Amino acid sequence: MTAEAGARQRIDKWLFFARVVKSRSLAAKLAVGGKVRVNRDKIEQAAHQVKVGDVLTITLDRRILVYKILAPGERRGPAPEAQLLYEDLSPPPVPASAVVPEAATPQRESGAGRPTKKERRETDRLRGN
Repeated sequence: MTAEAGARQRIDKWLFFARVVKSRSLAAKLAVGGKVRVNRDKIEQAAHQVKVGDVLTITLDRRILVYKILAPGERRGPAPEAQLLYEDLSPPPVPASAVVPEAATPQRESGAGRPTKKERRETDRLRGN
């Protein structure tokens, strides 16, 4: 495939060639699972055609990747070659220290039974209810 402006390529192939995922089947699952948007439109097919200039928004685990396609892929090459296929517009990652862990749900010991009224009131007081 040439890098001409009208060249189109399947989204699963492009994600694989750009080294976003490790296999083409994972790229297809990502597309079918609704984790990929092309120009803000959610896609539902691995065969969706993308072209140069399209902006992809990809949700991976707890990261959001935003890539602008600069060229269609021809093969899955080394990482420096794959980085030439896109421009990274992703927001900077949130540092782990800035993430506030949510309070763990209180767990009762196994076999302890239901909480008594006194224990429930103490729990309510701790939660601020």
